[in-house]
Amino acid sequence: MNDTISNKDAEHEDKAEWRFYGRRSGRKLNTTRKQVLNDLLPKLAITEAELTKNGDQAPSSLFENNSNKTVLEIGFGNGEHLAEMMRRNGDANYIGAEPFINGMTAFLKEIDEDNLAQGSIRAHMDDAIPLVKSLEANSIDEIYVLNPDPWHKTRHHQRRIINQDNLTEFSRIMKSGAKLIMTTDVVNLIEWMITEASLHPDFEWTAKCANDWQSAPTDWIPTRYETKGAKGADHMNYLFFTKK
Repeated sequence: MNDTISNKDAEHEDKAEWRFYGRRSGRKLNTTRKQVLNDLLPKLAITEAELTKNGDQAPSSLFENNSNKTVLEIGFGNGEHLAEMMRRNGDANYIGAEPFINGMTAFLKEIDEDNLAQGSIRAHMDDAIPLVKSLEANSIDEIYVLNPDPWHKTRHHQRRIINQDNLTEFSRIMKSGAKLIMTTDVVNLIEWMITEASLHPDFEWTAKCANDWQSAPTDWIPTRYETKGAKGADHMNYLFFTKK
């Protein structure tokens, strides 16, 4: 497998249904990262056959165990949050979507042998929305969207992952009472995500006071991005919504 992806692939558009914006690869991969990309990712990757985009893919069919709980993390960065969730709760199944090669390989390096043995993780190195469109209705217990690209320029706001169309797709695959957890330290994106999710008829914000969304929960797993912070960013905010 090549350790870089062409600009043509990065700009691929599937029948005008979706488009991934941005570069798919960054710095050159070292030997260890190339090895996990070549050896481990093929064992965990969501296949083209499984990526139906017809809403008929039951998460139970993607895993080798009988867990009743499935967690989806969209754009997991370097994967430290997803990997730690797996270590803390090995009874759940996890699906991680991350389009960037460097982030995916960082995550693959962190996967425990126990999780591999349990068959509790599947990975998708591409845009998450076709995956979401493939999953069966009422099948996901938690969705995490942590520190998504803010797309600062007004003309690019339609590229933000949190929008009414995508929230409708999230709602479709979420069980009743399932959690949608989002974070960001970008002020105008905080306002955007709160507004978009609050306006959607299927979601309810759980915050009762400002401290509920301005402070991390006691059992929160910090990411590398969260620890270092972004240039010019405000403090991190934690937005918890439930499906009605």
